[in-house]
Amino acid sequence: MVERPFPGGADLLGKRTAIRNNMIPRHPQGYRSNTMQEKLFNRLMDVIEYDVAPLTRKRVAIGCKVFGAAVLRAVGDTRRPLYFLMAAGVMNVLGDLLFVCVLGMGVAGVALATVLSQCVSATLTVLCLTGSDGMCHLDIRRLRFYPERFAQIMKIALPAGMQSVIFNISNVLIQSSINSFGAVAVAGNTAAANVEGFVYISMNSLYQTTLSFTSQNLGAKQYRRVDGILVRCMILVILIGVVLGQGAYRLGDPLLHIYSQDPEVIAYGIQRFSVVSVTYFLCGMMDVGSGVVRGLGYSIMPMLVSMVGACVFRVIWIFTVFRMYHTLFTLYVSYPISWVLTVIAHLVCYLVVRRKIFPKKQ
Repeated sequence: MVERPFPGGADLLGKRTAIRNNMIPRHPQGYRSNTMQEKLFNRLMDVIEYDVAPLTRKRVAIGCKVFGAAVLRAVGDTRRPLYFLMAAGVMNVLGDLLFVCVLGMGVAGVALATVLSQCVSATLTVLCLTGSDGMCHLDIRRLRFYPERFAQIMKIALPAGMQSVIFNISNVLIQSSINSFGAVAVAGNTAAANVEGFVYISMNSLYQTTLSFTSQNLGAKQYRRVDGILVRCMILVILIGVVLGQGAYRLGDPLLHIYSQDPEVIAYGIQRFSVVSVTYFLCGMMDVGSGVVRGLGYSIMPMLVSMVGACVFRVIWIFTVFRMYHTLFTLYVSYPISWVLTVIAHLVCYLVVRRKIFPKKQ
C-alpha cells in the first residue's frame, strides 16, 4: 500500500503505519486487507491530521470572536458581530476555492481556509472592541486576571457548558440507537439533521435575544419588561420554528436530494422530518425558556432542568419504550416529548425566580 504524503515527515508517517497495523486485522494468509478497511482508515487519519489538528489550534481565534461578539451583543450591538461573521464566511468560501480547487491541497486546504477565516473574524472583533468607547472598550495593556470576576463568570459559564455536554450525551445515545437500523437509515437521518440545523440556527437567535435583553432589563431594574420579552420571543420562535420546520418537511424531497439520490435514504430523511422538523418549534421554546432564566442570573437551574428533561428522560425512553417498540418513529418521538416536558419545567422555574427577585408590586 502506498501512503499519501502529508505534513509531518517520517515520524508522523511511522505513527500512522503503527496505528494502522494495530487497527486493521491480518488475513489468514498473513497479509493485511488493503481494500475498504484501509481506505476508511486513511480517510479517518486524513481528517485527523489535516482537519482536526489544525481546527484545534483555531479554538483561540474562535474564543476571541465569540467573547467579543457576546460583549457587543450585551450592549445591544448585534449588527457588527453579524458583519464579522459574514466576512469570515465569505473568506472561508474563497479560501476553499483557492486552496482546494486552485492549489489542490484537499482536506488540508479546507482546514487552512477555516483557520484563516476565523482568525480574520477574531481580529475584526478585537479591533472593534479596542476602538469602541464606553463600557465595552478593550484596553489590551490593562488586561489582568481578576479572581472574583473569573469566579462570577464561571458560575454562569460552567452550567451553560454542562448543558451542552448533556444534550450531546443524549444525542450520542439516540445516534447509537439509529445505527441499529443500518447505514441507509443513518444516511437519511444525518441528511435530515443537517437541514434541521438551519432551522435551529434561526431559532437560536431568539435564545440569544432573550438572554441579552433579559439581563439588560434586569440590570436596569425594568422588571416589567422581562415578561414582555419572554412572551414576544416565545411567539417569534414559534412562528420561525413552525414556518421553517414545516417548510423543511414540505420541501423534504428536493432538499434531501442535495445529499443523496437514493430514494430509500430520502424516505428515511422525510420520516425524521415528519416527527422532528414539524415539532422543532418546541426546541426553540425550550431554548427561550432557558435563556430567560439564565438572563436572570440563574444558570444552574436550566442545566438541571435540561439534564432531567432531555438527557435522563431520553435515556429512560431508549431503555424502556424503544426496547418494546423498536422503530424509528418511537425513537424520534422522544424529541418532542422531552422538549414539551423541558419547556414546562423552564416556565415553572421562571415563575419561581420571578417571584423571588422581582419586587412585590411588579
